[in-house]
This record gives sequence, structure tokens and C-alpha cells, in this order.
Amino acid sequence: MSKSLYEQVGVAMTCRGFDEYLRMFELTKDHLAHGQILDVAGGGSSFTADAVSQGYDAMAADPRYVHNSAQWIAEAAVEIETSTEKLKKLREHFDWSYYGSPEQHREGRIESLKRFSDHLQSADGRSRYIAGSLPNLPFQDHAFSLVLCSHFLFLYAEQFGFAFHKQSILELMRVCKPGGEVRIYPLYSLGWKPFERMDELMAAILASGGEPELLLSRLPFIPGSSQYLRISIC
Repeated sequence: MSKSLYEQVGVAMTCRGFDEYLRMFELTKDHLAHGQILDVAGGGSSFTADAVSQGYDAMAADPRYVHNSAQWIAEAAVEIETSTEKLKKLREHFDWSYYGSPEQHREGRIESLKRFSDHLQSADGRSRYIAGSLPNLPFQDHAFSLVLCSHFLFLYAEQFGFAFHKQSILELMRVCKPGGEVRIYPLYSLGWKPFERMDELMAAILASGGEPELLLSRLPFIPGSSQYLRISIC
């Protein structure tokens, strides 16, 4: 399949909800209750808001969070409409067993953005969304028990090369506690291709004290993509 099938300039600010995160990363309540959670490249996703509302300790980092919040929310709302039109044109290529249809996919994004926006503007939420970008996050070593990265690494492999991915994953490992985990999904690019140098990346993770595994995800959607990367921190 041609990488031009889903055209994207720059990194989209997308909105995903709590259940999507549970499915894409195979998360359980025990994983979430283990300690503080960091959602890297969180964009307009409501995972942090949803997790906090259920009693978990979560926060998100994204380079856009340095700007006025109204700007992030407006950008995410535009992206919902833009991506919906793209998906409608390509609907036969995607697995809709979870989302149902492009229209239902859109509704889920709108609901997620609303929860994100409400939490962001609350007294508790303002301290949970931190401006930060890979490969240099503004957090201390071993700060989090669970570090998640959804729809950024690997997805934009055509824009960011091997060196960036290696540095970024080592950075995710740096901020994760020993005994904790880093989880990344998806492992396919927007061109619907697997990462060509995954073996080298896995070797670099092992050399840096991590134990990487490719495991099945429960969020079917992207053509060919069925796995996430779990890194256990030794």
C-alpha cells in the first residue's frame, strides 16, 4: 500500500479516550494502580482526565501544551473533522470492528476532546498537562511507574528517523522507574509499513537495561498493525 493513502503533514493533535488506551496497550487496573502514569505526546486525548476521574495518578506531556489552551483545543477540533474526511475516503482499508464507522469514530473524538478540555481548565487539571517533547522530556529520572506513547513514535517514521526513535525510546526509559514499563502503540507508520530497523532498536533497548517485547494489541484499526511494544525496566 502506498504511503500516500493517508496523507499527513506534520504531527496531528488527536483525541483518544480511556477505553482505547486500555485496548491498545493491554492495560489492566493493576497496571494503572501501580504508580504515577505519564502519557507522552498526549495531544487532546482524554486518557489523563479519564484516569484521574477513576482515582489513578496520571499526567500528560506534549509540545503543544506550551501555548494557550484555547489554541490546542481549536487545533484538535479541526483535526477531528480533517481526519474524519480522510477516513471516509479510505474506509475500506481500515478495520472498523471497534469503532463501527467513521461517523462513530468522529463522535468518540469529540467526546474525548470535551473531557480533555474540561479537565484541562479545572484546578486539578492545570498541573497535569506539561509542555514537553521527545527526545528530551522535562522530568527527573525514574519519575513514573508506567510511561505510554500513543500514535506518535513509529506512526511518523517517514518524518522522524532511526536516531530520533532510539533517543526518544531511551528517554521514555529514563523517566520510568525500575520495575515499571514503557508501552508504545502503534508500530506501523502512516504509510502502513512496519519500522524497518526494529531489530536494531530492540538491541539498543536491551543494551540500556530494558526488556522489550512485541505483544498483541486489542485495538484493531490501522492496516497490518496488530502489536504494541512493551519495555520492562530492569
